[in-house]
Amino acid sequence: MQPVQDLGIAHFLAHVDLLGRGILVVLLTMSLLSWYLIISRTLLHALNWWRGEKFSRALSRIDSLPALAHHVEQHPSTDPLTSLAAEGIEAGHKYETLRRQRAAGDPAPAELLVRDFDDAVAAAGTRLERGLIVLASIGSSAPYIGLLGTVWGVYHALVSIGLSGQGTLDKVAGPVGEALIMTALGLAVAIPAVLSYNGLVRANRVTMGRLTSLANRLIRTITTGESPASPGNPRHGAGTAPAAATGAL
Repeated sequence: MQPVQDLGIAHFLAHVDLLGRGILVVLLTMSLLSWYLIISRTLLHALNWWRGEKFSRALSRIDSLPALAHHVEQHPSTDPLTSLAAEGIEAGHKYETLRRQRAAGDPAPAELLVRDFDDAVAAAGTRLERGLIVLASIGSSAPYIGLLGTVWGVYHALVSIGLSGQGTLDKVAGPVGEALIMTALGLAVAIPAVLSYNGLVRANRVTMGRLTSLANRLIRTITTGESPASPGNPRHGAGTAPAAATGAL
């Protein structure tokens, strides 16, 4: 009878066939890729959150669009909030130029302003979602890839047992148990990917909410002249926000 100590992960890896090795390589590649995305995207979210909090504190002390433009120029950053503010300032310049060229009450400048902010927020969302489809694909497919390896291993085990003519429990349980290692590896790859995907999606939703809030605030600042630090308090002499802008985003 085959010694018990000869069975296990080491024995399975030493005797796995070409297809089994290919499945192991695929699972290993998926695991490395998922952990790279998990670590890099988590660090990126943490860095963006810290920079966003710093920008929000600065924004609470800014009372005009020129002051915001000066702050962004003096403190450039790649975090979503600062990037949106920079794009909003450019959109504000386009809005003012077009408004002076159009008749009073023409809604076109405000509509174009809202569209610019919509595009900026959508682009930020696209950047935030980079890598998530890969994590989702790994989380959903890794268990099935592991199961494929298990089925293949069980098939070979049963064929070998049938050829040997010895169908006792000790001859069946060992090889079949080894084949289940593939399923365990698939789950080990999938579980971190799924949990991290859900966490990153949640973090993206929070960031998108902050971007939408900032976009609405900047639209009000550009169209009414109110302070970006104090929504709802337009400066004296500022115009009225066009109806198309008040319902933005």
